[in-house]
Amino acid sequence: MAPPAPTREDAPPAPRAEGRTRCADDLYTWVQEQVALLRAGRVEALDLDNIAEELSDVGSEQYDKLESAIDVLLAHALKWDHQPERRTRSWSLTIAEQRVRIDRQLRRNPGLKSRVSEAIEDGFRLARLRAAREMRRSPKTLPAECPYSWDDILNRPFEYEADR
Repeated sequence: MAPPAPTREDAPPAPRAEGRTRCADDLYTWVQEQVALLRAGRVEALDLDNIAEELSDVGSEQYDKLESAIDVLLAHALKWDHQPERRTRSWSLTIAEQRVRIDRQLRRNPGLKSRVSEAIEDGFRLARLRAAREMRRSPKTLPAECPYSWDDILNRPFEYEADR
């Protein structure tokens, strides 16, 4: 079996150009320096390996935001369906808020649309645990697979009775 590929943390520190900040020491300052170099057209001075890694991280963060909104929404949907006697306006409004977050994330990052099924699957695994914890019951009492379609996630009414 081949050894795992080295990560940024495993790599020895890159030689530091005089007066330049290392990415690992101060991300914010490093970003500002890289932006200034790029705008000045000094491509040869850019820290390309770390730029590539940071750009990859930015893409991952966008997926994580989508998955997180789906997770929170699904946890509240599960609570809504499995504890109808405890429904609250807060649950309804949290679902509405997460729908706005999902919509915004997909509008800003249309490329994420191809990963919606994956985000639902990943988000549901977390949502099931979150809902079980908040309901003080075993996750085994909740569905093992997401019972909600994409249309349910985006459009199913979750209206608090007093607000109808």
